[in-house]
This record gives sequence, structure tokens and C-alpha cells, in this order.
Amino acid sequence: MSHGTALRAILGIALLTLMDVVIKAQMQQHPFIVALFMRFAMGGVCALAVVAFLRPAMPTRASVIGNSLRIPVVVMTAGSFFYSVSTLPLAEALTLSFLAPVFVALLGALILKERLDGRILQALGFGLAGMLVMVWPRLQGGVTGAELGVAAALFSAVSYAFNLILLRRIALKEHPAIIVLFQNAGPALCLVIPAWLYFAPMSARDLSAYLLAGALGVGGHLFLTSAFARAPASRLAPIEYTALIWASLLGWLVFSEVPPLTTYAGALLIVAGALAVSRR
Repeated sequence: MSHGTALRAILGIALLTLMDVVIKAQMQQHPFIVALFMRFAMGGVCALAVVAFLRPAMPTRASVIGNSLRIPVVVMTAGSFFYSVSTLPLAEALTLSFLAPVFVALLGALILKERLDGRILQALGFGLAGMLVMVWPRLQGGVTGAELGVAAALFSAVSYAFNLILLRRIALKEHPAIIVLFQNAGPALCLVIPAWLYFAPMSARDLSAYLLAGALGVGGHLFLTSAFARAPASRLAPIEYTALIWASLLGWLVFSEVPPLTTYAGALLIVAGALAVSRR
């Protein structure tokens, strides 16, 4: 994997984490389903602008089918993740989503026939152990909002992994701008009716915030899609761990969140696994 590909993935993760901050702030003012719809609606507007500027080739019939199949997966992934963000500190929710690289690498081997060597398996083992350290304290109580947030984050990790595997197959043949357009406009169309039931007038500030979130999401996904077109899913998986840095910093600055010590204890195990991969 080249340095340019790694940089694309890192920038994509940073932009998407900043988008999560914007949406988390908006969910404190608007119903969950409305915030989710506005994120994709504004993302669709930004994606259309990118397509109009770049003018990529029209998608083939196979591309339309492949991208359309991803739409419900994108809705489930984003919906479950943003729910977890609304109930958990940002860093904790994002760190729980680090289970996704475990499933990405495993599904990449099963579906894409990518090779899993010993060091990648070692990294995945450390990552799984780190996730267990983080999740265990939350699972000691009854079923509350926080525990449901944990369950939503874990479900999001599984669906996100499957989404990335589908993305990897499409990214090899389709222009990133077309892919990003489908994964923004498609979910917006799916959510328009339920969002309408809870919709309320918004201020110019709210619309600007959602437009910013849409732009950040489109930019982040363009970088990630470009990276996944250039490297195997299992090689890019450890880069997901950089989200902990952005989430910890932004969560503290914006929401005054201080993650529990178990979050960082688990993160140490994840970093150990990432170092094992970097020595390859």
C-alpha cells in the first residue's frame, strides 16, 4: 500500500469524524430520523455538485444494481451508528466501531479472496481483545440507553464491514463520485417519508450545519472510496484506528467528553495490533 493511498484513507476518516461531531450536535436539537435524513439529503446535494464538476462516465447497468444494493446497508449502518453516538461519548462510540476492521479483514478473505497472513490475524486478535475491554463495563448493568448504544455500535460495525466489502467490489470499476452520489441520494430517498412525519422548520444555522455535514461526508467518502480502489480491504482496516485520535480530541473540545479509562486500555491493545501490521 502506497503512502498516497494511506493518506487518502486517513483524511477520509478525519473528515467523517468531524461530520459525526456536527450530526451529534444537531441530534441534540432535532429528532434522530430528521437529523439522519438531513445528513444524507445535504450529502446528496454536495455529491451532485461533485458529479456535475467532474462529469464521470455514466454508470453501467451492473454499477447501478451494485450501488443500489448498498443503499439499505448504508441506511442501517448510519442509522445504528448515529444512534450510538447520541447515547455514548463520541470517542467510545467510534472506538466500538473499530470492530469493523475485524469483520472487514475476515469478510475480505471470504468474499474477495484477499490473503490473511499471520501478522494481520495477530492484529485482528489484539483489536478484538481491545473491543472486549471497552464493552465489558457497559454490559454490567441493565438494559439502558447506554447499553442500547453499545448494541447499536456493534451492529453498525458488522453492517459497516459488509458495506466496505461491497464498496471494494464496486470501487474497482466505478468512479468514486458516482458511488458517493448513490450512497447519499439513495438513503435520502429512503428516509424522506419517515423524516417528513417529524419534520419541523429549521433556522439558517441548522441548514448550514447540515450542509457542512453533507460536504464533510461526501469529502470523506470520496477519499475512502479512492483508497479502497487502490488497496485490499484488510490493509486499510488498521487505519480506522486513527478515528480514536480525532474523536477523543473533538469530543473533549466540543462536548467536554472524557472517555473512561477502559476506552484507552482497549485502544492500547488495538495499537499493538496495528504496529504488528506496520512491521510487515
